[in-house]
Amino acid sequence: MSTKAQEVVLDRLLVDRFKGGDEAAFNEMVSRYWDRIYGMVHQLLRNQQDAEEVTQDAFIRAHRGLANFRGDSAFSTWLYQIATNLARNRYWYWWRRKRDKTVSFDQPVSADNDTPLSEVFEAEMDTPGDITVTQELVDHIALGMEKISAKHREILILRNVKNMAYEDIADVLGISVGTVKSRIARARESLRATIGEDFK
Repeated sequence: MSTKAQEVVLDRLLVDRFKGGDEAAFNEMVSRYWDRIYGMVHQLLRNQQDAEEVTQDAFIRAHRGLANFRGDSAFSTWLYQIATNLARNRYWYWWRRKRDKTVSFDQPVSADNDTPLSEVFEAEMDTPGDITVTQELVDHIALGMEKISAKHREILILRNVKNMAYEDIADVLGISVGTVKSRIARARESLRATIGEDFK
């Protein structure tokens, strides 16, 4: 059984325990997912206080809604969906405030893949020859991510930073897998165009 399948099974057991009145089961879910949800939300909002508040709110809403959770999707997908929706609600405040302009593209793509995010984007750009990923390029990518639409930024983070499968992204955003793929393609095209303009 894969690690992901084991997680889904354990989550189901915890959900069943919670529905049976075992409050400690929910505390276990919080322990299992807090860091992951916070990490995703922080990538979207890039502000520690907002990320902490949204993460806390996501678990509060999950706690309220868990009694009606039917299990049509994995608990983790449902939780990501709640957190993503809450983070979206903060987007426009974030765009207006422009508080923290830094994006860490030095971080690994995922726990299983230590390739820096900067190299993922660098490899997808039509650049001649073997270009070393420099801080300048990372800065340009960060600036590019600032300029593309919130919708495109969101899907690139879910795919490239969180390394989520197309199917999981589709569940989280409530769109079809086909739409996920086309939106990612358009988001990458938009990012490439923006970075290209920045280099001129």
